[in-house]
Amino acid sequence: MPLEFREVDSEGGKKLLARWGKGSDRLPVVILFDRQALVDPTNEDMVDAFAESVPFGVNIRKGQLTFDLVVLGAGPAGLAATVYGASEGLDTLVVDRETFGGQAGTSSLIRNYLGFARGISGQELAAQAYTQAWLFGASFCFARAGKVLRRVGGELAITLSDGTEVVGRAVIVATGVSYRRLDVPALEALQGTGVFYGAAVTEAQATEGREVYVVGGGNSAGQAAMHLSRYASRVTVVVRGSSLSAGMSEYLTQEIEAAENIDVLLNTRVIDGGGEGRLEHLVLERSPSGHTTTVPAAALFVLIGAQPRTDWLPEEIVRDERGFVLTGQDLLHVERGLAGGRWSGRRCSWRRACRAFSR
Repeated sequence: MPLEFREVDSEGGKKLLARWGKGSDRLPVVILFDRQALVDPTNEDMVDAFAESVPFGVNIRKGQLTFDLVVLGAGPAGLAATVYGASEGLDTLVVDRETFGGQAGTSSLIRNYLGFARGISGQELAAQAYTQAWLFGASFCFARAGKVLRRVGGELAITLSDGTEVVGRAVIVATGVSYRRLDVPALEALQGTGVFYGAAVTEAQATEGREVYVVGGGNSAGQAAMHLSRYASRVTVVVRGSSLSAGMSEYLTQEIEAAENIDVLLNTRVIDGGGEGRLEHLVLERSPSGHTTTVPAAALFVLIGAQPRTDWLPEEIVRDERGFVLTGQDLLHVERGLAGGRWSGRRCSWRRACRAFSR
């Protein structure tokens, strides 16, 4: 959404606060469409207020709690399932703990997605998919997460984080992943003030002329580094492994190697850092020597892999040792399923929306 920031002590900021009768003791103050002012709102508050101001933005019908299909997660996988389900006439609901797009929605440029030869920003890709699903009649419920999934007769009931319970004839779990944490207490305390998980697109302009670091050796880290290099004076990519090619696509490694203001530190990890109110320095450790170096840093972007958001699912939903839900042929070796029996291998159709597991 288009937006602008006003410093609270600026002339414009003071006028806005006075106009809405708000003080500077509790921030931020968010003014939506010049219609209402929210004080230190949660994501849920923002989504609800936006939905009231622009009804077509989140078009779940009030009072409707039963659907043919409920999709948990509005990343590329969830949105694709939503488009196909809604286009076939299924009454479809999409639930996401944030908004549409998932981690892909924060990517500055995706070049290896089918149909976009010159690449597309994650934000634009997500917006197009969301609009397509909406035009097919899908409903959306944002800033909510699934908390409990249980079978009720021949249907599935999902309790959401706000206490609402929705029912679907079929449920698709596409909840995606959360970025793994560095688990460095000094840096966790600076999250949002120089330390960011993802967020390279939204925070890039604030790094102009500064030295920043990106931790990670995958495509997300490579895309973040390339985007940040347009603004920061220097970008350093910190990789625990011995090469970029082990986890990053070839096209990205070539672009990083060709960039004049991107450095790569292999066999290195971030072990500490700090600053007065915001990030000012990092402590790096080289392996296998264990040698440490303290370097100045205006920002740190962490993209070091992910953990699946599946810990809330019932134990009947089979997962591997990392927490990812098993699907497809992997289920042929599983002795238990959602109905307590062995997966039969029988396929089901969208139109019947039949149960995924059978005794």
